Amino acid sequence: MADHEPTGDELTGEALIEYLRNTFSFTPLHQLLGLRMVDSVPGTVTVEMPVRAEAFNGSGNLHGGAIATLIDVAAGSCAARASNFEPGKNTLVTADLHVRYLGRPKGDVVRAEARAMRAGRQLTVVEVRVLDPSDNLIAVADFSAMVVPRREPLLPSTTADVREPDL
Repeated sequence: MADHEPTGDELTGEALIEYLRNTFSFTPLHQLLGLRMVDSVPGTVTVEMPVRAEAFNGSGNLHGGAIATLIDVAAGSCAARASNFEPGKNTLVTADLHVRYLGRPKGDVVRAEARAMRAGRQLTVVEVRVLDPSDNLIAVADFSAMVVPRREPLLPSTTADVREPDL
């Protein structure tokens, strides 16, 4: 039996993916928006977000920024799986995000389905589709992420984990 719980630095393969999936829910913004990773296989990631007041704009509709955040998190998680991202050694940051808003959701949840298109040495390109429970297309996006040297948190924090991608 191990003397301590393994950290992200000590994990590889599926154990690393499970660690990142478990720590995903501790990110304050993910908690506020209710983001939940529901599927992650090599090359694809699906993240859900409830349609609720915390994500609404002033007119009571789902805020475009909340949808963009959902896309960024799903695409970044997908890029982390597809790239040479190594927790504790480097980090993954969004290089570019282009969102096209196409409709309003009909239902109480939206999901972002992210698919890696190309993973290079430094740049990973991902496409994302946001759908409601009836598979109505809400938004599409192009995303790219870069692997960069590890970065320290902006402010001292008891919850920040430098092993995680910047999602």
